[in-house]
Amino acid sequence: MKNYYRTVLVLGIVFFLAVIGFAVISGQDKNAYSVKSEQILRLNDIMKDAGDNWGNLSVLKDNDYGVDFVILNTEDIMVFSGIKDNNDGETYSVPVAIKKGYPYTYITKGNIIMGSVILVEDGLGNLRSIRNGMIIGLTLFGILLILTAFIYGKYIKKNIIDPFNNMKDFAGRIAEGKLDEVLVMDKNNMFGTFTESFDIMREELDASKKREIALQRRERELVASLSHDLKTPITGIKVTTELLKAKLAAGKTDDMDEKLDNIYKKTEQIDVLVSDLFSSTLEDLGEFKVVCTDEPAAVLREIITKYDDKSKVISTDTPDVLIHIDTKRMSQVIGNIISNSYKYAGTSIDVSYKIEEEFLEMTIRDYGPGVPEDELSLIANKFYRGKQWADSKEEGSGLGLYIAKMLMEKMDGELLPESKGDGLSITLLIPLS
Repeated sequence: MKNYYRTVLVLGIVFFLAVIGFAVISGQDKNAYSVKSEQILRLNDIMKDAGDNWGNLSVLKDNDYGVDFVILNTEDIMVFSGIKDNNDGETYSVPVAIKKGYPYTYITKGNIIMGSVILVEDGLGNLRSIRNGMIIGLTLFGILLILTAFIYGKYIKKNIIDPFNNMKDFAGRIAEGKLDEVLVMDKNNMFGTFTESFDIMREELDASKKREIALQRRERELVASLSHDLKTPITGIKVTTELLKAKLAAGKTDDMDEKLDNIYKKTEQIDVLVSDLFSSTLEDLGEFKVVCTDEPAAVLREIITKYDDKSKVISTDTPDVLIHIDTKRMSQVIGNIISNSYKYAGTSIDVSYKIEEEFLEMTIRDYGPGVPEDELSLIANKFYRGKQWADSKEEGSGLGLYIAKMLMEKMDGELLPESKGDGLSITLLIPLS
């Protein structure tokens, strides 16, 4: 805006210099010469008539010379006045005429000077009035134009430049990470809509930053939790292995199978934890792959048997149909659900099947405390653990149901949780071939 005001000031100076130049040049207008010539002709006519009628100058009243004049004798005493409506009481003489630029000439009769005739105006009165009017008009126009330019500049600055600079500064603060500073909105701001959009963007970025911080914190907590979860079975394996070595050294092998089975279960726990973490990482990187093939529904019973290490699952017969799944990923889904039920419910688990349109509905239900309604839509979120389990001693990463839901969606199926009055029910919609 400084350049704008500077430009307006320079243009204003140039304009007024042009007006001054016009005043100087118009003061030397060539039309003045033609006016003077006409006045001289009329002056000569008056001089001739006055010389011819010197003894009776009153006859001059009968002639209209078109100019105001006076006739003086040799002593500069006015002997005739041809001035219309003369009320100024001015004294006339040849020196006065010379001083004021009035045309004059002497009246002679023969070779004798009888007096003088003086025109009481130079004939440029109308031209001067027009010229002065033009100068005054141009000056006022220039002042008005400059004032308008300055007022318009103030308007542009207030309604366009300042809001734009505010948005620019706001964008700079956003780039610096200052997301808690609100962008002030003016109702007369021409950028009102953009200002509102910028502030909405700030709020979204602020919310996104907070989510990112929360996610980072939860990921750190996950690493700590997984470290603890992995340490527990590893410690169990180590202790069991040392016990087996001691018994083998003593030649005692009576409960060898039980100890080996314990080691196997611990390795299964580790496998589940590592698989969940690995699957979550691949999903974040966009590298997770699912390859579906047509399989008999009976494969589901095989998967259940694999993870039912407590023999608490009661399953109905599977329908004689083909399902379109990735067997390895479906095993991961069912394993996570059964593992959660054992961990948090500790009850028997019922599994039932039903064909519904293009899906085989597989329902896995336990009879534990269930999940509150307000948390039901959250239990399949990444890293989420229910409020009643977050403070419990039960170990968990909050990845099991998240991965199960993600895998079902990648197999074109769906995972639907439902809280019963006496337990939690998970329904898997498995695509039919």
